[in-house]
Amino acid sequence: MKVAVYHGIGDIRVEESPIPKIKEGEILLRVMSCAICGTDLRIYKHGHKKVKPPHIIGHEVAGVIESVGEGVTDYKEGDRVLLVTEVGCNLCRWCLDGRKNLCAKMQAFGYYYPGGFAQFMKIPREAVEQANLIPFPDTLSFEEASLIEPFSCCINGQEYLNIGLGDKVVIVGAGPIGLMHAALARSKGAKMVILVDISSSRLEMAKSLPIDFFIDASRENPVEKVKEITAGEGVDAAIVACPSGQAQAEALEMVGIRGRVSFFGGLPPEKSRITIDSNVIHYKEIGIFGAFASSNQHYYKALKVAATESIDLKKLITASYPLKKIQEGFQLLSQGKAIKIVINPWE
Repeated sequence: MKVAVYHGIGDIRVEESPIPKIKEGEILLRVMSCAICGTDLRIYKHGHKKVKPPHIIGHEVAGVIESVGEGVTDYKEGDRVLLVTEVGCNLCRWCLDGRKNLCAKMQAFGYYYPGGFAQFMKIPREAVEQANLIPFPDTLSFEEASLIEPFSCCINGQEYLNIGLGDKVVIVGAGPIGLMHAALARSKGAKMVILVDISSSRLEMAKSLPIDFFIDASRENPVEKVKEITAGEGVDAAIVACPSGQAQAEALEMVGIRGRVSFFGGLPPEKSRITIDSNVIHYKEIGIFGAFASSNQHYYKALKVAATESIDLKKLITASYPLKKIQEGFQLLSQGKAIKIVINPWE
């Protein structure tokens, strides 16, 4: 089979590799689409402590079950499925609570296990037993289904925010995650959605989506602009979908009384400590929430929303490439010229 192997920073090579052999309880998945995640891009540009080259990355996967190992009864050959990234220990309180993304021993596809930038993937027994393959209907294409993983993360993040009818929401970061957050907030009834970014080109690419105001933070003060737009009240919820400590601190100024803030995007380890005015939190009764990855329940919710077409994931796909041109996909994303790139290994 053909695989795209990460050999180090800026170095992904398409190579030949044996098709994985499956054992009892395992599944062989034919990968039809694997989208490039922002984390994949960071691995490509900067490396990652949990990814030891050579390694196959990629975790936003949709495909068809090629074969099942002895003892597998809940799946069959030909099933169209998407992949849940996280595999938990299945014993701790968080796994038992259905939140294996918070498991201290969690392992992930594309990091610990070989990922989806390949024509086939082996799904190990522990992942099969945890139902890490989720069927999806024919109404969704494989490319759309590959976007369920990041969308499920947005579902998880917004659970804490309770966005509802009439709310005003600001999203900082106009990447694919930020745009998914914008569409999700609108579908929940938000009457105003504001998008902030330092890239005018990213803001321009987002103008086909149901967003009311666009703020170029490289040209104007985003806090002052949000207050101007909201007549001084601030927004009800702020989502920071970018790795910026400054943006996290500014989000506290953007929300009004009893506002909710999501620190959705993680910060680089060397820049993870920020300075904030705790009195702002105290006197306005602001709630601050973190969000990390997602679990099976969030995938099912994301799939339900996408399958009913209340959110059109196709609008986020800038281009698709065959596996042999994966380097071009990474370069396009590096240049900020795409929202989402999908790799189709069999094209």
